Amino acid sequence: MKLVGQFSLFCYRSWLRLSSKCFSLLVAGAFARFGKRTTLALPVRIAGEGRIALGSCVFIGAGSWLQALPDEGNPSVAVSIGDGVSVAGACVISAVRSVVLEDDVLLARNVYISDHSHRFTSTDKPVLAQGLDKIRPVLIRKGAWLGQNVVVCPGVTIGIGAVIGANSVVTEDVSDFSIAVGAPARVVRSIERDSIPAHESELCISR
Repeated sequence: MKLVGQFSLFCYRSWLRLSSKCFSLLVAGAFARFGKRTTLALPVRIAGEGRIALGSCVFIGAGSWLQALPDEGNPSVAVSIGDGVSVAGACVISAVRSVVLEDDVLLARNVYISDHSHRFTSTDKPVLAQGLDKIRPVLIRKGAWLGQNVVVCPGVTIGIGAVIGANSVVTEDVSDFSIAVGAPARVVRSIERDSIPAHESELCISR
């Protein structure tokens, strides 16, 4: 029975990997850019793919949502994801104008990143009908790591190699090589530069 179970899991994993690879190859041409060895793990929700650019060796985990919203005819890239970025799954990246993840950024599960919020100034309309507000660019610098359930608000820059603790809400910039936690997130200490391992995009070869 153990061999049957192991074989069944092998087949299941192989099927998931193959179906996601095939899907990624089929849809690649619809994106502003779709790098080599980049994988969208199924199921995935995608909107505005013509304004989404994905680098090489990117992995977008299952259950994620990539969204570029209309911006009054603006055709430029709204969501830019660099080489070697790894998204664990069930994450949301939504942009009207600019959300940029530089190379080798790591997102744990359920991370939410957006360059906009919903307007809620009117008491005569539901929030859903009031449109968007506070559209400001978001930048996640190279090698940063965002823990599970992190929310990144509009206008925020997270620095190179920074670490954001689980369940944090980032409302202000986080400096390079810092650790920030809490809601709102606050820097609690800096990371010693010599203790940081090199981030290598080539790691995607093992995926």
